[in-house]
Amino acid sequence: MLALSMALHAEEIREVGGVRYRIVTAEPGQVRILWNDARGAPLRTFTAARDHLAKRGETVETLANGGIFEPGGIPSGLLVQDGRELRPLNPAEGHGNFFLKPNGVFFIHAGKASIIPADEWPRLGAKADFAVQSGPLLLHRGRVHPAFRPASENRLIRNGVGVDTKGRVVLVITDFHSPGLPNLHGFASLFLTLGCEDALFLDGDISQMKSGAAIDGASNLFGSMIAVVRKP
Repeated sequence: MLALSMALHAEEIREVGGVRYRIVTAEPGQVRILWNDARGAPLRTFTAARDHLAKRGETVETLANGGIFEPGGIPSGLLVQDGRELRPLNPAEGHGNFFLKPNGVFFIHAGKASIIPADEWPRLGAKADFAVQSGPLLLHRGRVHPAFRPASENRLIRNGVGVDTKGRVVLVITDFHSPGLPNLHGFASLFLTLGCEDALFLDGDISQMKSGAAIDGASNLFGSMIAVVRKP
């Protein structure tokens, strides 16, 4: 395991079961979820997201793509940015990872991070400063999603987000130079080793996570993005 020193949050590289992962851990107060700029236009790229936050006086240390999205970069489900609900919860049935129930919501409110099944959001009357819906849930209360199979040969680059027992946000992506790739069961199980009881799948092969100067490079086009900003 190689630990990489960063200003105020930790990034490490960890290899588990022949798969190498990049892991960023941050306090909830450092995390932002973004979709649109100040004019209401989708940001789409890491550089645009960084520049948007810089205009607010916030320095970005890490950026990762957020949840699954539709053509044009429209989030497939709930999106809350700066306390405003820009996209509603999507309870629909359908095909693909987003609709593999239970799916879930990752959100930040009053300095606390949480991940819950999407169908609990209306019942809880949940409020958020930032939120994104994606799917499927990788872990719920320490249990791997029941549809995942340890022997699955569906092995791809994946990224996700968890909340550990210390309340920290844990962002994970498969390293692009990994000797192997994870199936969903292996990816979910990794979050257990990181001390998370709840975790959410974000996206697959298009996923990226960049820190520091690497943010200046070209990024894929995304819907929502998750930023880790420097503490004041």
